[in-house]
Amino acid sequence: MKLEMMNLPDEYLALEKDILPALSAVLKSGVYIQGEPVRLFEQELANFLNVKHVISCGNGTDALQIALMALDIKAGDEVIVPAFSYVAVAEVICLLGAKPVFVDVEPQYFQLDVAKVAQAINKSTKAIVPVHLYGQAGYLDELFALAEEHGLKVVEDCAQALGAKYLFKGESRFLGSLGSFGCTSFFPTKNLACFGDGGALFTNNDGLANKARMIANHGQPKKYQHDLLGVNSRLDSLQAAVLQVKLPKLQAYLQAKEYIAQQYLNLLQKTPGLVLPAVHPNAQHTWHQFTIKVKNGHRDALKTHLQEKGISSMVYYPQTIATQKAYQAFTGNFPISETLCAEVLSLPVHPLLSLQDIRYICTQIKNFF
Repeated sequence: MKLEMMNLPDEYLALEKDILPALSAVLKSGVYIQGEPVRLFEQELANFLNVKHVISCGNGTDALQIALMALDIKAGDEVIVPAFSYVAVAEVICLLGAKPVFVDVEPQYFQLDVAKVAQAINKSTKAIVPVHLYGQAGYLDELFALAEEHGLKVVEDCAQALGAKYLFKGESRFLGSLGSFGCTSFFPTKNLACFGDGGALFTNNDGLANKARMIANHGQPKKYQHDLLGVNSRLDSLQAAVLQVKLPKLQAYLQAKEYIAQQYLNLLQKTPGLVLPAVHPNAQHTWHQFTIKVKNGHRDALKTHLQEKGISSMVYYPQTIATQKAYQAFTGNFPISETLCAEVLSLPVHPLLSLQDIRYICTQIKNFF
């Protein structure tokens, strides 16, 4: 038995009868860049998220960079980001000549610690980028109130949480629709995934949408007219066609992952040495990752044990961003993030897992302890 983190080949086979005709139609059209599937997918995703604008682009990292460019983040500016996250959130800030200011997360939901964010704000701070890690958000009412108090923009990183809702100011809304921009990735392992790279930005602001769309296409309002400094970052028609097939199935996909997550929570409850993931009271979880905390220094040994039993697991993430060589100039004290780097372990949670698979995984975890 070999249980992988993902089963992309079988997920494709389940959709093959719908995907092949969609790809064939694009190939026969001869319009591979900025074709009709791109326009239609953007509108369909906007309708799904209940936002005014979706601007597709080349990948999730580009989405973050384009959002910050549209908000005029520049050299000398500071942008607050979590210390415990994927590196892209800091990378794009540095590429714009701005400074990423790392802030520790809180230990229960792995979200930005709002009190520590408040301490990090100064006259150079221009924006905050909360990362909805593993598939949920937390403390957004408090974070947005703080941002409003200081006149800061908020860009939501929804790469792991697309499709999740959040009770924001008493109203249930999709993540990505709350800030100046929401950003996502369609990387093949994401819940809404294409067969290559892809990404998108969401906004309800007409002016920002127009600016972001220009930036993503060499700063052009129309062909061969360049009004802004831009980048070359477009979702191609083939990937858009794949996403058109997958989007109507996203809710069912997330429901399947919710079922698997609940099985884990039931079967692993009261396992000594483990802390199971918690869901923020205002949040809906997409379970992009089902991430446990392994206490007492046993994480790596458990990972090895599972591997020996044919079970894949992953560490997201083994280091804080500030301890990476490229970011060592941005030092700080991040005790919660550093502890999480030593404890977190993500288990398989893809929808093709059977109940027998989940029981086997849980049995092997319990056997370890």
